[in-house]
Amino acid sequence: MYKLDITKSAGKFIKTLPPKQYRQVVSTILALRENPTPNDSQQLKGYPDYLRVDIGEYRIIYRFDNETVYIAATGKRNDDEIYKRFKQI
Repeated sequence: MYKLDITKSAGKFIKTLPPKQYRQVVSTILALRENPTPNDSQQLKGYPDYLRVDIGEYRIIYRFDNETVYIAATGKRNDDEIYKRFKQI
């Protein structure tokens, strides 16, 4: 099982989610600890180390190594704000 490392901005965004979406996003993040490359994950264009996974209307951008899954950003799928926050990291 992998460890989790979540950036401050991703953690703040997750805390603002409504209860249903909060559970969906958190359960997906916890599932990444077991399997960091689920079937619906895709490599992020322009960033070969990073992957993205979608949960309903939300997206998680992350990377992983031999021990840890690093959650870089979370946000709405159809909103460019997630990529702006990701580039600031």
